[in-house]
Amino acid sequence: MKTCWLHQQGRQDCLLFFAGWGMDPEPFYDIPAGTVDVLMVSDYSSLECTDLASLLQDLGQKTLSTTYTRFHLLAWSMGVWAASMLSTQQIFSPLSLTSSIALAGTCYPIHDRLGIPAQNFVNMLEQLSPASLQAFQRSMFTNKQEADAFIQSFHKGGRSVQELQQELAVLAQAATEQPEVPDIYTSKVVTGRDRIFPARHQVRAWGRKQCQTVSLPHFPFYHWPSWSAMLHELT
Repeated sequence: MKTCWLHQQGRQDCLLFFAGWGMDPEPFYDIPAGTVDVLMVSDYSSLECTDLASLLQDLGQKTLSTTYTRFHLLAWSMGVWAASMLSTQQIFSPLSLTSSIALAGTCYPIHDRLGIPAQNFVNMLEQLSPASLQAFQRSMFTNKQEADAFIQSFHKGGRSVQELQQELAVLAQAATEQPEVPDIYTSKVVTGRDRIFPARHQVRAWGRKQCQTVSLPHFPFYHWPSWSAMLHELT
């Protein structure tokens, strides 16, 4: 896993953002911070979390230059499972999370009724190519201009198809080996126009009375004017 500060301006609130599969910081840099600092976790090619655990320990013990009074977790897509899986290693215990949000994902990432249908996942893994990757990325959006902006930014990061395929393989194996992870989320947000994680699967996974639905596609981040505005609406 890799970590990257999208915004670090000495705010009182720190948002820990677990991205989905195949992500890079580039498409997220242009989203304004608002009133939070944002630490992004991405690239699950390795699920070794020693460095991340050390960083969160430092943040929780206020041993870094910035002192935060509140911590929030936002896990998106495959990041929902990843954050839940890491919680079993007590990785978040130093932070005393104020809120934890699951967005456009579930604790069952590869599942025919509660996550991404297994055959869809297998097809993506076995047939990943530049063309299928771009088709996947476009399917995260319902707005062509937003899709174009994302793809243009993503290419600046320079991640290769081979790297993304390796990451997907690691996630597939890990999710198979540890299919049951705890529900650590105080808010569960279903993306009602999702073509990656079907909305009905998200609702079924959480329970209709336990989640809220927003009429947005799988990649919803361009909908809000800032990270703090998104956090305020979803908690």
